[in-house]
Amino acid sequence: MDRLYTAEATAYGFRTGAVVTSDERLDLALSRPASMGGDDGPGTNPEQLFAAGYAACFHSAMRYAVKELGLPSRALDGSHVTARVHFLNEPPLDFGLAVELELTAPGLDAEQAGVVMERTHRICPYSKATSGNVDVQLLVAEASPTP
Repeated sequence: MDRLYTAEATAYGFRTGAVVTSDERLDLALSRPASMGGDDGPGTNPEQLFAAGYAACFHSAMRYAVKELGLPSRALDGSHVTARVHFLNEPPLDFGLAVELELTAPGLDAEQAGVVMERTHRICPYSKATSGNVDVQLLVAEASPTP
């Protein structure tokens, strides 16, 4: 495969430090959630960053899935994908992640949305990267207005 783009980010100070991209477009403080023994400070955390990236990539890949399935591109009008990343721990030191991806798509019925989700899961680079390593659950929400 040809390399189309490379993102570069550097983390400092572990989960209570900062992360910055090489172009400095992203420069964020990190905080550890209270449920993980932190102070629940004002910063973000790696799981939120992963959820944001996965949701955006998955939603974008959905355009190709709809096209492959012969559905009109307008079928995704008003749609959005929500990613929930769960940090898992089995003491003493076994950590993992689980992900829920939920599609809200007013232009698709539940069956169509499920088929689009399955096809997108085979296209999306984040889904490919997590395959066999992270439990990913695909969900379809009942249609509701976009935010």
